Amino acid sequence: MIERLAIVGVGLLGGSVAKAVRARGAAREIVGVGRDLARLRPAVSDGAVDGVTTDLAEGVAGADLVVLGATVLANDALLPAVWAAVPAGACITDVGSTKRSIVREAERLTAERGDVHFVGSHPMAGGEKSGYGVARADLFERATVVVTPTKHRVDSAVDRVTTLWRTLGARVVVWDAEVHDRSVAAISHLPHVVAWALMDAVQRYEPAALDIVAGGFKDTTRIAASDPAVWREILLANRDEVAVSLGAFREALADLERLIAVADPAALESYLARVKTLREAVR
Repeated sequence: MIERLAIVGVGLLGGSVAKAVRARGAAREIVGVGRDLARLRPAVSDGAVDGVTTDLAEGVAGADLVVLGATVLANDALLPAVWAAVPAGACITDVGSTKRSIVREAERLTAERGDVHFVGSHPMAGGEKSGYGVARADLFERATVVVTPTKHRVDSAVDRVTTLWRTLGARVVVWDAEVHDRSVAAISHLPHVVAWALMDAVQRYEPAALDIVAGGFKDTTRIAASDPAVWREILLANRDEVAVSLGAFREALADLERLIAVADPAALESYLARVKTLREAVR
């Protein structure tokens, strides 16, 4: 049982953590921390949190577990202040889409104060909409959460964070931050870039076609409606791995373009069949 859970940033992910923890009775007290009281009040009104504050130190004081639910660069910036304000033995995690930067910052802070523990988290859940209004208590059910300990790994802290996510219905895997950032560049960040580029390409090539789009186009480009401010930070934080993933995509696109250009039906069908098999293996 978590005695006092502080959630810094009560948006889609932070709000969903609050709702899910509340629904499962996994914390005695839940406190929401943010910059705007007006945006925090709905979480109090519907009972997801017990109280809210715009004072970071006040919000995390006495917390045995803190979840950083802001954007990736904001979480990096908030971590030192949270580290200084929490009690000895407290554990901090986050929900950011990139992990190397915040893990490095936690390692630096551990060298200064070793009685606080950080274990990174990335719930592979969410959507193109943002804000507390779309938070859900069931968001993490059957989702995968990647947990990334620091080099100062403390097993009890890792257990505390993995227990949180498993309690909320998630499958947990423990990965190195470097492996995590390379992997999400491939299966999350690259698809978002492709969706944005596809929307832009259609607008340039034949904008009238947007009046007759059907399911396939809508499914493929759904994530192009994601929050630009959030994704600006994600792409910049992981820009080196995103660049590598884009290079691989360019090569794959060039191969497919050549097959279409040479008009070789057998080769084209073989390519499509191979990729179809790859997709069918994804669960």
